[in-house]
Amino acid sequence: MIDTHAHVHDRRFDQDRGAVVERARAAGVATIVNVGCDIDDSKRALDAAREYGLHASVGIHPHEAKDAPADIGAAFAPFLRDPHVVAIGEAGLDYYYDHSPRDVQRRVLREQLDLAHEVGFPVIFHHRDAYDDFVAILRDQWRAPMRAVVHCFTGDAEAAQTFTREFGMYLGIGGVLTFKTAEALREAVRSVGLQSIVLETDCPYLAPIPHRGSRNEPAYVCLTAQKVADVLECPLDDVLTVTDANARTLFDMP
Repeated sequence: MIDTHAHVHDRRFDQDRGAVVERARAAGVATIVNVGCDIDDSKRALDAAREYGLHASVGIHPHEAKDAPADIGAAFAPFLRDPHVVAIGEAGLDYYYDHSPRDVQRRVLREQLDLAHEVGFPVIFHHRDAYDDFVAILRDQWRAPMRAVVHCFTGDAEAAQTFTREFGMYLGIGGVLTFKTAEALREAVRSVGLQSIVLETDCPYLAPIPHRGSRNEPAYVCLTAQKVADVLECPLDDVLTVTDANARTLFDMP
């Protein structure tokens, strides 16, 4: 398994980060993409990736867009030269919390999209309560053969079809799939199938059942994998084989 979206550099792992990584490896997690949310956070993500043999991304989360550097390309350049870094993100729009002005969120997302196209890196997207603006920006700036994942996808089948069919993106499926109230998400997964899915935890957030409400960690990605197998009524081995291949294609991992 590959956990395509985690935050093991988060302060909540400061006391046992090494043990968390070891538990993940014992559970069969081959690698983890440690995701950055601003410049300082991306540096911590990369430092943890170097120390524990993981991968990392560099990005400006929409919450932090108001504090984005004036020249994002220049700020990202030292990170993008590091072999541990495999993606730009997380980048996107979040109109639920509106921690940054919406026009600033849109501008910073566009700048990161332009940079990703320029340097050939995939994008890890975050979007919440901003579907129309998010899709409009994609339709304006998406340039094949760009690669991307809509992280923590919790939308319906129609949104799933738009992201996967129109743009060829992957959907990041995590612990929410196991929640009792997530039938619309389960139907969305059925609508696109394994070829469009990658696994993630978004740890320390959104732990799957039976750990819901506690700190999430990469080892729990196996619970999401099993739920995907149940939803699609297919062998677990098929889920692991296909999602692993999808993740390696997405992030150009050997």
